[in-house]
Amino acid sequence: MAVHPVLAEVTRRVAERSAGARGAYLERIRDARTEGPVRGGMGCANLAHGFAACGAQDKLWLRGGVTPNIAIVSAYNDMLSAHQPLQDYPDLLKAAIRAAGGTAQFAGGVPAMCDGITQGRAGMELSLFSRDVVAMATAVALSHDMFDGALLLGVCDKIVPGLVIGALSFGHLPVVLVPAGPMASGLPNDAKAKVRKRFAAGEAGRDELLAAEAASYHSPGTCTFYGTANSNQLLMEVMGLHLPGASFVPPGSKLRDALTEAAGRRVLQLTDLGDHYTPIGELLDERAFVNGVVALLATGGSTNHTLHLVAMAAAAGIELTWDDFDELSRVTPLLTRLYPNGSADVNHFHAAGGTAFLIGELIDAGLLHADARTVGGDTLADYRRVPEFAGGRAEWREAVTESGDTDVLRPVAEPFDAQGGLHTVRGNLGRAVVKVSAVRPEHRTVEAPARVFDSQEDLQDAFAAGELDRDVVAVVRNQGPRANGMPELHRLTPPLSVLQDRGHRVALVTDGRMSGASGAVPAAIHVSPEAAAGGPLARVRDGDVVRLDADAGVLEVLVPDGEFAAREPAAGDAGRAWGTGRELFQAFRHAVGPAERGAGVFT
Repeated sequence: MAVHPVLAEVTRRVAERSAGARGAYLERIRDARTEGPVRGGMGCANLAHGFAACGAQDKLWLRGGVTPNIAIVSAYNDMLSAHQPLQDYPDLLKAAIRAAGGTAQFAGGVPAMCDGITQGRAGMELSLFSRDVVAMATAVALSHDMFDGALLLGVCDKIVPGLVIGALSFGHLPVVLVPAGPMASGLPNDAKAKVRKRFAAGEAGRDELLAAEAASYHSPGTCTFYGTANSNQLLMEVMGLHLPGASFVPPGSKLRDALTEAAGRRVLQLTDLGDHYTPIGELLDERAFVNGVVALLATGGSTNHTLHLVAMAAAAGIELTWDDFDELSRVTPLLTRLYPNGSADVNHFHAAGGTAFLIGELIDAGLLHADARTVGGDTLADYRRVPEFAGGRAEWREAVTESGDTDVLRPVAEPFDAQGGLHTVRGNLGRAVVKVSAVRPEHRTVEAPARVFDSQEDLQDAFAAGELDRDVVAVVRNQGPRANGMPELHRLTPPLSVLQDRGHRVALVTDGRMSGASGAVPAAIHVSPEAAAGGPLARVRDGDVVRLDADAGVLEVLVPDGEFAAREPAAGDAGRAWGTGRELFQAFRHAVGPAERGAGVFT
């Protein structure tokens, strides 16, 4: 199947602009490849330290230097529902790998914080930076020269991108990501959203709100709405780092355990000592990242990935830009309706045909590179299969060719929208990203007076005081990575939604994040350059008319150029950089790059 001409052209341009950095990266990882296990060149004392705590059989194999040894790096903790199931994975993986003739060691743990818990709290200002901490912790875990491959255990927001960035520093190693699966569906998402709106409007109390939230997030497993965590899972599968169909199998099931064991067996085959050497640094090429962008767009996934995909690509020597997202969005149909873009959750998506159906449809339309390499087969074309539990292990069969629920998942011939879920906007306020998949067409263009805030708390106070009950563009600035770590501003969705429901023209413009949980109010987010870096948002004043047109790609303040340029930029509040550990991340705020380049400290 020939690829779509726009897909081909975007991929060509990505490869062309990345040629120098990508070539240097590939040369580095090929130089890191050794003949036989790298531990074979270690001193005896070094190696003895490396296997001192192992059992007799593993010691024997590790001394011999011909058995592949696999690193297990985990984001397990039992506070996060998505990561609690990972507790038993190391033992499952070690047993499966040993039975297949290899060894495995728990190489290290990485931090895993939850944006759901820290939402609207001071700790959220550590969230984005935690991605790069996870990357560094992954590198520390893999730095001992004991390993021929790695299994990475993680699910949520910044954790998966951080694991991948860290692993790409060891790009000569094969890597398989091992997911945990979603919790069972709880309170329907539209019912939860209604309670949140009622609470924001003062029509529901805290007890009612807490009861609704607890009925939604109620057991081990990933939260079931289609936010960043589940976008991570889908992207890792489409980009070839999960086994086929592994993303949304629930925890605690026989098939989930069988897939985990299969990941352990498979990584052995991908090592230099196996018969299918597949290093992560070569697997994640331009095709893989373009495939990830298309999958994100086709499903209306998390806007956080306009940062994370860019940052992961940079770690592989690939320059991915927001223009690539925008151009691909114009030709990628929206094939899913998942909360917050609909009422269904990822369990409904999985039951309707899930990743296998989605991948098959996009391949047939020429919208994915079917020849991209993967850990689960020769190419992405093998991911049209679905796993089932049979004979005590996971086996794969051909997937269904029709959606089981066209209210949730549709074929390319009958999309929910002809275009994908993300647009780029630009103008005299800079460049930004707008997630349009949840925004009705009649709400995508807003021209209204600005009300400027320097914190989300100030906006909430103004809403509670009735000061925003009109047409308004809420400008929330000094929320970028350099200012305060770029926290998610998801708590602003309910009050702004209330204003929109009252018939007002409402939009949000911010250099902060809104994540995959953003809703039906148009939001120009990740505005770059950010206010704290001298960006134009710092010169916007209350009452300035701001125009946001998500379809036409326009973000501008309607103030004469000379007058706007002559204004003194407003200063941010540096006092918020202390408390809840924020002072420890001061070096990150100084070193971080712009949102357009992934908002990371490495590029």
